[in-house]
Amino acid sequence: MATAAAAQEIPVKLGVLTDMSGAYSDPAGQGTVVATRMAVEDFIAAEKPAFKVEMVSADHQNKPDIASAKAREWIERENVDALTELVTTSVALNVMKLAKEKNRIALISGAASTRVTNEDCNDVTVHWTYDTYALANGTASAVVKAGGKKWFFLTADYAFGHSLEQDASNVVKASGGTVVGAARHPFPGSDFSSFLLRAQASGADVIGLANAGADSINS
Repeated sequence: MATAAAAQEIPVKLGVLTDMSGAYSDPAGQGTVVATRMAVEDFIAAEKPAFKVEMVSADHQNKPDIASAKAREWIERENVDALTELVTTSVALNVMKLAKEKNRIALISGAASTRVTNEDCNDVTVHWTYDTYALANGTASAVVKAGGKKWFFLTADYAFGHSLEQDASNVVKASGGTVVGAARHPFPGSDFSSFLLRAQASGADVIGLANAGADSINS
């Protein structure tokens, strides 16, 4: 009985690893921490589990090395069972590999590249919410049908931006449109003026923003 009771006292621990201060802190950040806490409270109230559910959170600063180091620390020192949110595809891809190595769960609700569920997928990762294939098919096809035939892409220069540009380009071409050019900006970006001048000079009908968060707002 004592052994069973001790086993029941072992908590399930969630690690919310997100962007608290950068380009994605508005759609992710503290909001995801609050949402996770609310989900835990709802689960405990409804299911009344025989174990505790705990959570920790940290700012990965949109840097894969910082994210991997924090995730490793959580797993090895704090016995975190699942890593969640993981906005920024480059962050998610690194943490997915670590989760596989350490036999932990990665619950991705922030990163969007189709690499998560295609070439980089593994059996400990769940890709929740959207991806670039869905974003491209839901938007690009409708815009082409509405008359936006000639596209120029302004693309965040990392895995997410590359994936969204590629998926949207495929949809544009399949729908009868053309891609007249693209410019890749640093992530995160600050001055988009030179890229927008290139887009203006291209003669495009549509500037496709293959970026997100503060980069989309600023461009």
